[in-house]
This record gives sequence, C-alpha cells and structure tokens, in this order.
Amino acid sequence: MASEAEEGGEVHTTEMTTDDSPPSIVEEKEEKVVSTEGEIVKTSDGNAQESGSSSLPEGLSLNYEEARALLGRLEFQKGNVEAALCVFDGIDLQAAIQRFQPSLADKTPSKKGQPKSESPRSGTQNPATLVLEAIYLKSLSLQKLGKSTVTNKILVKHAEAANQCKSVLDSVESMFQNGPPNIEQKLQETVNKSVELLPEAWKQAGSHQEALASYRCALLSQWNLDEECCTRIQKRFAAFLLYSSVEGSPPNLASQVEGSFVPKNNIEEAILLLMIVLKKWYQGKTHWDPSVMEHLTYALSLCDQPYVLAKHIEEVLPGIYPRTERWYTLALCYYAVGQKEDALNFLRKSLNKHENPNDIMALLLATKICSEERHLSSEGVEYARRAIIHTKSSDAHMKSMGLHFLGNCLGKKSKIVSSDHQRSLLQSETLKSFTESIALDRHNPDLIFDMGVEYAEQRNMNAALRCAKEFIDATGGSVSKGWRLLALVLSAQQRYPEAEVATNAALDETAKWDQGSLLSLKAKLKVAQSSPMEAVEAYRALLALVQAQKNSSGSCKANVEDDSVSEFEIWQGLANLYSGLSYWRDADICLQKARALKSYSAATLHAEGYMLEAREQNKEALAAYVNAFSIELEHVPSKVAIGALLCKQGPKYLPAARCFLSDALRIEPTNRMAWLHLGKVHKNDGRIADAADCFQASVMLEESDPVESFKSLS
Repeated sequence: MASEAEEGGEVHTTEMTTDDSPPSIVEEKEEKVVSTEGEIVKTSDGNAQESGSSSLPEGLSLNYEEARALLGRLEFQKGNVEAALCVFDGIDLQAAIQRFQPSLADKTPSKKGQPKSESPRSGTQNPATLVLEAIYLKSLSLQKLGKSTVTNKILVKHAEAANQCKSVLDSVESMFQNGPPNIEQKLQETVNKSVELLPEAWKQAGSHQEALASYRCALLSQWNLDEECCTRIQKRFAAFLLYSSVEGSPPNLASQVEGSFVPKNNIEEAILLLMIVLKKWYQGKTHWDPSVMEHLTYALSLCDQPYVLAKHIEEVLPGIYPRTERWYTLALCYYAVGQKEDALNFLRKSLNKHENPNDIMALLLATKICSEERHLSSEGVEYARRAIIHTKSSDAHMKSMGLHFLGNCLGKKSKIVSSDHQRSLLQSETLKSFTESIALDRHNPDLIFDMGVEYAEQRNMNAALRCAKEFIDATGGSVSKGWRLLALVLSAQQRYPEAEVATNAALDETAKWDQGSLLSLKAKLKVAQSSPMEAVEAYRALLALVQAQKNSSGSCKANVEDDSVSEFEIWQGLANLYSGLSYWRDADICLQKARALKSYSAATLHAEGYMLEAREQNKEALAAYVNAFSIELEHVPSKVAIGALLCKQGPKYLPAARCFLSDALRIEPTNRMAWLHLGKVHKNDGRIADAADCFQASVMLEESDPVESFKSLS
C-alpha cells in the first residue's frame, strides 16, 4: 500500500496496519523526527531511514529508541510535556543499553599510550547518551505533571519520576563497572542532572528515607560531579536534614580514616555539610550564598554552639554583611556564651552616631546586658530611653521590653548611689517603669517576676507576694524561681511553715537536677525554725545531689544550671550552721572542705573570723575579716563584722567602725545587722537620737528579713 508523499522528498512505502483507522496524533508525530542536522527523517518500527535531503553521514540510521528520544526531547522543549511523556513511554531502556554498550565502550577514551578506537558514530551524539537523556527528561516530565495533578495522584507521579531517574543512574553504573567513567560531556551533564533530581523527586513523593539515601549516595558515589553541582546537593541535603523532621540513622561509611569525624545525628551531619560549603567559598571554589549562613546559624543554635557561629561570622569577608548586622549577630553570640563585655563592645560600635544609633534591637540587647551589672546600669538607662523614644507607637511589645529593661537598670542604679534621696527617687522610677511596661504586656511572666523582686527588696511584701503568685499561675508552677520568690517573701513575713510548704511544692514540681537552690532554701528555713538537725539532713540531700551531678557530667565542677548550688556553698552553709550551734570542730572540718574547693574566698575567711571571734581571739578575727574584705571589696558581712569588732575596742575606734558600717549600708541599705551595730556606735559616741533611728530601722528590717537575700533571685 502506498504511503503519503512528502513535499520535495522521495516516496517511501510503509506497511499498513490491519485496520484502516487513521493514525493517532502521537503516531503521526513518530513518523517525523528531527535529525542531529535538523533534517526530516521517517522511521519504521525497526530502523530509521534516511530522507533524500538528510545530512546524516552515509550508512548512519536512527533506531526506534533514538527516534523516540529525539522526538520526545523536541516536544519537551516546546513545552508539550504530556506529548513528550507519551513518546518517552515507548523507549525500552534496558534493551537500548544492552544494544548501545559496545558503541559506548568505543566512545570511552582509551588509556594513555593506546590509540583510540574509531566508532562508526563518531560524528554524532552517542546513542546511549541520547536515550539516557530521554529517560531523564521523562522523569522531569513526570515531576512537572505531578505538580499540576489532582491531590490523590501527586505522590504516584513523583514516585514514578524518582524511579525513572534512578534507572538512569543504575544504567550508567552497569555500563561502567570498572570504576568511575571518563565520559563525554553530554552524558556527564545528564548524570549530574539525574543525581540532583533523584532526592528531590523522592522528597516530593513523600519517601523521605529514600531521599536521605539518595543524598548520601550522590555525595559518596564517584559520579565526577562538578563543584557547583556538588555544592547545590550539599546545601539541599543540609536543609533537608534540618527541616524535614525525619530522623535518619547516622551514615554508615564502608571505609573511613581512623579518627575522622562521623556525625551522630541529623544536626551534626547538616553542620558538617554547611561547613564544607563554607570552606569551598573561602577557597574561591563556589559562589557566596547567604542561606548557608542562615542554615548554619539555626543548626548551631540548636546545638548551643554560639561561639562556633561567631568564629564563622568573623571569617566572612568584609562586604558580604552590613557592618552593623554583623556586629549585632556577634553580640548575640558572645552574650550567649557569657562574654557580656565583648558583646557590649560590639553593640557600642553598632550604636555609634556614625553607624546605626537608633537600631531598636541593638539598643534593647545593650540595655539587657547593662541591666545585669551594677556598674553598667547608668549606661543601660540611656540605651533604654533611646529605645523607648524610637519605638513605633504601634509596637506595644517592643516598647514594653524597653520599659522593662529600663526598670531593671534603674533598680540596679539605685543600689550604687550614695544619697538616700537619690535612691528613693530611683526606686520610684523603677516601679513606674515596671507599671507602664506591664500595662502594655500584661501576661509577661519575666516582667511580673522582676516587679515582684523589686517590691520585695523595697520591703513591700504584700505586693511582692501578689506578684509571686501571679508568676506561678502564669508559668504553671514549672519555674523554680517563682516558688523561691514565694518562699522568701513568706519567710520575710515570718511565715516559715508556709514557706516550707511552698518549697516542698516546688521540689515536687522541679526536675531532680534543678533542685539545688530549693534544697538550700529548705535548709535555711529549718535553721530559722530552730530545727538544726533537719537542716543538716537537707544539706546532706544537697550534697548527694551535687555528687550525682558530678558523676553524671564527669566534671569536677558541680554547677549544672545557673541557679544550682555549688559544693563550696554547701560546705560553707554547713560551717555557718555548726558555728551557730557552737560545734567548732564540725564547723572547722566543713571550712576545710570549702577551702579545698576555693582557696581564696571572702565567705570562708568571714566564717573563720566569726569562729575566732567566738573564741575571743579578736586580733586574729579582725585579720581574717580584713583579708575577706581585701579579696572582695564589697563583701558586706565582712564590713559589718569589722565595724562591730572595732566598736568593742573603745572610743578611739568608733570613727573607723562608723565608716565601715556606713559603707556596708551604702552597698546594702536593708542589712539589719549593719543598722544595729551602727546604732551601737552612735550610742557609744553620745548620739542618742541617731542611735534610736538606727535601732528602729534594724527592728523594722528584722520583721521583714528573709532567710536568704532577695539578691540571690537576680
């Protein structure tokens, strides 16, 4: 039966099908294929035949798979994804690979010193490369169709795309079984694209474990990937490990260098990948990508490694980050590791009038740092006021934070001023700032807590008690410092049994490792209730906890949490307890234990001086107090003890005693023992009215004196 004639070409005959129905659209398209030179070629079921005008070399024909590969690529380039997929479906990959393997071997460059064999297809694209590219385009077509398909068919399309992509890589491996191939550029490009596409297709198909394995295979297999392709895979793999919520098993490397680092979990593996990418950038092998630093910041934050992050940020070349942004990030990192002075120095540079003086976040961070140190409180007040001024009126939360930190700075500043009038004004401003802040953010637990501590230090116990209860309600009783505040306020109101009930409730709600400060408080409550033996039992429980912490951490230091109690503090507390009971031998043993942990301590020297004074060895006691004062210039108990001891020495020592006691009250205005001994000094010096005022202040403070200073809460 005669076929249709092409315009300007020869007439060919093809075999007609059994039925007389017209060919389908796809069948019609299969009749015409663009050759490598752009000419029209007609195909049959077996071999492609050359047209009269074709520029293909003489004797070269296109077989069935090649014809479909060329036609499918043409349709894909036109955007006809479905038509391309129909054409690609007719390619038998395994049969094609077996047929093309000899020609591919001919195309593979020979070893050095051996002549290259000539292939009959040396003037055209290798047929295996053509077919493999077609299968890659097929998987890409399936992926595109999956994105635009109805919901219940999406995963099926993506899974099929992944399987097709995997077949490309499996075929390349089967053709080159003697190691990594040195293949032609076009085939290498197809391999690169397939390696990149495979894990993405598995992810979209919801097969996360297969995606994980594909990523690792891509990076560990010898695919001769170029640097940019490898870098893209590493970045995508790192993001997958961080954000996929899929916990994969650690990589099982068949061979590794002894002592090399093997990541134990997703985060460690992601950090390793990101650091490799950064190293490539430092060496100039890849382009800068800001997302790498964002991912690394997130990963190191999860691992609590801000110092490592700071080092990487410092290594980034100038011009990548704006200076103020870099300084702010470095300040956050150094503040997180406790290097507050370094963090503040970065913020000072950023907030310079020539840089970014009105950056709200930098101002708030600087204020927060200053609010934690007395000597920086004045600087913090200035930062806080600038932050409040430049905060937008609509941003109530940021303004509340500024007022909160302002209150903290004013509270710290009130403790270092010398004038009682100034102190009173600053305390009023502190409460005013807290009140304005809480009006903007009523349910901020930290704000409620800080306000409660300020009320307690100003001896407004009813207001402090109300804040403590609000904080416990706001946190559900899960934060131990709220219970401690409640117990201390109750102890200041002389309600020791209720304070002990609150402490026991806190112990029930608190994890074992966080019970140190509560057990210490319980011991002091027992002492206040004249139950010294029960206090000793509480200290024993505390020592057992510290020992367990040391064994679990493998460290000689017992501090695990910020509010935990060190072993030194326990022995010091026991020494003070035994000294109060006049058990001098036991007290001395405890002091030796404390001294072994910390050779030079004002608290230890003060306890030693107290024991010497109790034995009427006044000169030795005074020397011990002076040594304690020399180690810690603002150690209030030592100043009070020196003043009290000098008061007993006679009239000529009264001015010196008054000086020490007044200085102690400057540092701690609510120290009742300082007021008591200052009253005695005034009485011995003939100032009866001043003595009466001091005695009255001492009595009033004794009625609201907690078993532990409120300063321990901040």
